Amino acid sequence: MSALIYAIVQTLHTVINLYIWIIIIAALISFVRPDPYNPVVQILYRLTEPAFGFIRQKMPFVVFSGIDLSPLVLLLALQLIDNFMMRALLG
Repeated sequence: MSALIYAIVQTLHTVINLYIWIIIIAALISFVRPDPYNPVVQILYRLTEPAFGFIRQKMPFVVFSGIDLSPLVLLLALQLIDNFMMRALLG
């Protein structure tokens, strides 16, 4: 049973880390104003915008002086979840 839990935790850890990189890439690409019809840009938008929109809706103060801090809030939340999960489930 512990092997199954370890495998699940490791898989979730990998998925969280992959999504963290997707958020970082999307945030960096947003600085250069890419072509919105580019397929890569559309995929990044579809993967990140629902989470960003949720954060903007629940925490309207994350847009500060025209700077959207929702990627930073999401990154911190994912790191917190990942660290808590790794420590709590793996001891």
